[in-house]
Amino acid sequence: MSESTTDDPTTGESRTHDQGEPDGQKWLSGFVSLIGLWIAVSPVFYEQTASVLWNNVLIGTAIFLLAGYNYYRISNGHSTSTGVMSLVALLALWTAVSHFAMSGEVAMSGLEDVGQGLAWSNVVSGLIAAALSAYIAYTAGRDVPRGTATGT
Repeated sequence: MSESTTDDPTTGESRTHDQGEPDGQKWLSGFVSLIGLWIAVSPVFYEQTASVLWNNVLIGTAIFLLAGYNYYRISNGHSTSTGVMSLVALLALWTAVSHFAMSGEVAMSGLEDVGQGLAWSNVVSGLIAAALSAYIAYTAGRDVPRGTATGT
């Protein structure tokens, strides 16, 4: 990727960034948003308990909206929100482990075998969304103004 240097007229600092990076972050944010949508609607396709249903709906909707917000920011020329994508990564990690954290309720309800499809869907979707969100947050945090301690 090519780099470009721009001067900030208000501070006089130079910023170096990859020209192709924000566009890639935009599309990855959109993909993570779609994964969040899948997490939210996936309980419709599997038998599950009420707590797993509501966990997926709430966490999946949050991932969908937060990653969609980041997509919207980048589409309108703003920088990636590192905090938002870090939160998305944490929510996605919770999705990956939530089935096992709530396994006591699943075992007591007699859905041990039936809930395996949703559990694996959550693990795979959660790990993919967490990895992509962490990558987006990491690359967004690397765009540091020149002249600062970390940018020298």
